[in-house]
Amino acid sequence: MNAYFRPLVQTGPARPDDALPLAGGACWFTHVEALRRDGPSEIRPASTLGDDMRARLTALRRPICGLSMDTPRLMGILNVTPDSFSDGGAFDGFAPALRHALGMAEAGADILDIGGESTRPGAREIPVAVEIARTEPVIRAVASQITTPISIDTRKETVARAAHAAGAALVNDVAGLTFDPLLAPFCAAQGLPVCIMHAQGDPETMQDDPRYDDVLLDVYDWLSDRVGALEGLGIPRARIIVDPGIGFGKALEHNLALLNGISLFHGLGCPILLGASRKGFIGRLGRAPEAADRAPGSIAVALAAVAQGVQILRVHDVSETAQALSLWRAVTQGQP
Repeated sequence: MNAYFRPLVQTGPARPDDALPLAGGACWFTHVEALRRDGPSEIRPASTLGDDMRARLTALRRPICGLSMDTPRLMGILNVTPDSFSDGGAFDGFAPALRHALGMAEAGADILDIGGESTRPGAREIPVAVEIARTEPVIRAVASQITTPISIDTRKETVARAAHAAGAALVNDVAGLTFDPLLAPFCAAQGLPVCIMHAQGDPETMQDDPRYDDVLLDVYDWLSDRVGALEGLGIPRARIIVDPGIGFGKALEHNLALLNGISLFHGLGCPILLGASRKGFIGRLGRAPEAADRAPGSIAVALAAVAQGVQILRVHDVSETAQALSLWRAVTQGQP
């Protein structure tokens, strides 16, 4: 049975001569954890890796939307919906949405992720026309005022098409481009980078009773299969971002296992995006029942992920996370 290799990531200037760079960034590793479905894991020197896996773990990721992937990037969340779990619909409407988008860019967001359909647990699908009416005017207005790359958060080709025409340069799909069979061919034809997320079930039912044999390896295999399928449809690996889908068809123990082992996903050879901001498990563990009170816990999770080499953090609290990242870099690199 195949082995999976999770780099044991380290940071800081005290770097051994035999250390390997992680995805071409500032983190590095000298050992990996070899994981198997049919037996216990074991720690091995990185020098024992095969050429293909070594290359996937160490190669510098290609830029996404003109942004280098050798340093952590912030994706600011803008939900143009009346029923978002995280902000209670505070940005449902053109004026507040535009104001918030411009504010996140000024606060340090490298990408703005704009979505018009709630994907919170229990949410139902909305008509395409409604989703476009919520997102397209905001994207067009933002793109006319600033150069910060814009991502459209959608599962639907028609929505993505309208968003791209308005100025969006990336498609972020919580269904991993499996919901609408026309979406992947559209992204391939337009040369758009994509973010594919793992979810077990759809938003309406995903939290009913999620189960896995081994959540870390199951999600890895699913994402690996999707990357291969998208390559076959004309989207190269260099334009694919992977997201393990924290909170999407996962119980508390599943989320923690994915976060603890998230460096495994570097083996896919793609940038990793983490979207854990203000999620329910943070409220549960951090004793913060209100989503707006979960910034400290969200930042703690974000920094733990960055310490494992995660390249993109999808966050609500941009200014606070940017400040935390600046301090993290200063401490781990020993310089401001």
